[in-house]
Amino acid sequence: MAGSLGLEQSLDEYRERADRFIAELEEEMYLHFAGLKPGFELEAIHERYSDLTSLEQARWIGERVGGDGRMRELWRFACESYLGALTRTEEERLTTLEAGLEANIGSERIAFRMLGSEIANSDDRERRERLERARCSLIEHELNPLELDLRKRLRVAVLGLGSESAIDLYRRFGLPLDDLAAQCRSFLAATEKLYERALERLLGMRLGLRLDQVARYDTPRLFRANRWDAAFPADRMLPALEATLAGLGIDLRSQKNVEIDVASRPSKSPRAFCAPIEIPGRIVLVTKPIGGPDDWRALFHEAGHSEHFAHTSADLPFEYRRRGDDAVTEGWAFLFEGMISNPAWLTRLLGAEEVRELCWEGATQKLYFVRRYCAKLLYELELHAATDLTEMPSRYVELLRNATLIEPSPTDYLRDLDEGFYCTSYLRAWAFEARVRTALSERFGRKWFKRLEAGELLRGLWSQGQRLNADELLRQLDGSRLELPALATELAETLG
Repeated sequence: MAGSLGLEQSLDEYRERADRFIAELEEEMYLHFAGLKPGFELEAIHERYSDLTSLEQARWIGERVGGDGRMRELWRFACESYLGALTRTEEERLTTLEAGLEANIGSERIAFRMLGSEIANSDDRERRERLERARCSLIEHELNPLELDLRKRLRVAVLGLGSESAIDLYRRFGLPLDDLAAQCRSFLAATEKLYERALERLLGMRLGLRLDQVARYDTPRLFRANRWDAAFPADRMLPALEATLAGLGIDLRSQKNVEIDVASRPSKSPRAFCAPIEIPGRIVLVTKPIGGPDDWRALFHEAGHSEHFAHTSADLPFEYRRRGDDAVTEGWAFLFEGMISNPAWLTRLLGAEEVRELCWEGATQKLYFVRRYCAKLLYELELHAATDLTEMPSRYVELLRNATLIEPSPTDYLRDLDEGFYCTSYLRAWAFEARVRTALSERFGRKWFKRLEAGELLRGLWSQGQRLNADELLRQLDGSRLELPALATELAETLG
């Protein structure tokens, strides 16, 4: 009995320190990517919490998992923290190097992190190509050597956790890798012709290009959708978000646990992000308003995260506030991002014909990203299974080109990865969001976002944090299942 009590006390202490560890990491990420701090100093944080991140600690918790889902989440945290601690020097060097890199474009010096934004905002196709060449050169010569060293260290570290590969380890964590990979193959096959027709049309409408003319440096510009900028100005982004939340009974400005960082700083990330420093006590929503529908989507996406975390119950244990199925929080983020493609929501900004056109374009864009992430999962499964990485750049190009019909750069074969198979969270979140949105529309009508009752339902679901996974939440909501084919059917209806 005494031994059992001591074990529980030890695990509770571990959970409390783990919560503090993540809080400090989130704050460091906020300060750096919000442009408030030039360096990215992870080492000191890892040293303070080195007792959490040892191999012995991960193995000790793993021996006690059994069939307990909460313990399995704690074990996943311990393993991922061990891997993160082992590679923190490389991660810190990579991030600091990336923050300081600049490209010389004629007489211009452009920060590496701003190259994507510059490409997306340039009408000059030759300039886009020069910017893309500069981006790839910096990745190949400055970043990829470090990325490759990091990848090799992670491969050896996974063996120390008793798994043959990252694939084996994440299967043990409960990720449905094999089932989802099969769904991805089916989704790609089912939507191939639909996607080709939609992409060809979108390229002609936005860039005046045929499918056989498009290059990878055209993609950011394609989805920048600058023709809609007048309807989505930068100065109306936050008011639109506030009005949307108000319709659900949420006063954004009065939420004491939500901070909004809109200040403009030279090294601030150009894309919005959410920093859940304390859940639910301190959530920071960071944005650098540029305008345009893509920027609005990014802000609304991160606002979905922010509201989920801000409404998570403080009484939940560490594993369900900080951990759990990330398809849940990504699903809530996609629900709000989807407002920018929701006909009922768009009527406040556009006329009927424009609404139909923008919704069609939004569905094409979503289909592009879902197909891209299907290919990313298939690629990552191959990458983590490979013992020789020399052939992986060509496999990356082949799989991504077949899915998107736009050839990517082989230099991105190590950077275009989601650690911990996070790409599965996005894929499952798209399917989850589609079912949630359907359920809200059926229960509260097409303008569910203006119903206080819908807001009450959402706050109740958000309060559960990630205690339930996305599949369990859907069963609780309306008894439906989480499946990518259902998303394919929805997109086909819109694009048809």
